[in-house]
Amino acid sequence: MRLERLTANKIKIFLTSDDLFDRGLTKEDIWKDSIKWNQLFHDMLEEASQEFEVDIQGSVAVEVFSLQAQGMIMIITVDEVKEDEEILYDGFIEMQVRVEGYEDLLYEFQELEDIIGLAKRLSIVEIFGGSLYTMQNRYYLLLDKLGVEKSVSAASLLSEYGNASILSPYILAEYGKRIIENKAVETILQYFK
Repeated sequence: MRLERLTANKIKIFLTSDDLFDRGLTKEDIWKDSIKWNQLFHDMLEEASQEFEVDIQGSVAVEVFSLQAQGMIMIITVDEVKEDEEILYDGFIEMQVRVEGYEDLLYEFQELEDIIGLAKRLSIVEIFGGSLYTMQNRYYLLLDKLGVEKSVSAASLLSEYGNASILSPYILAEYGKRIIENKAVETILQYFK
């Protein structure tokens, strides 16, 4: 489990499939009102609260992004309390959960060298294609239409070099700059051996 503070009242939690498996959960448990899921959620809130010194009380909005073959990302937004509001805190947290799924693998990288190393590894397992973007001083590799088996292999390699991104591919196409379209792995290998 990886925690990242996005803003003063927003926290991103990345759970791998292994994290879920270790806790006896699957991504499908989100859809159910499972006791295990509620316990996991409260444990994550407690850990986030301690790590970032955020007082999580009252109402929180939770966006869950299910990432194919990778696990899930949760964005937790704590409602800000106005000074004149009185809160009666009894340990109860009201959750509003929204679940979305992505079929594509979209990963974020700090350096181009990470993508070059990744392209070499992907070619060994015969995974090619993808589109390379840049946005806000970061690189993004979008792999789509891989099929289930190749998606699992690709996700494990992508995780070694970068981080799963919660950006929508549509946002990236609209606001990012496309460097290579559809043949990113092959093109990178051609120019960087």
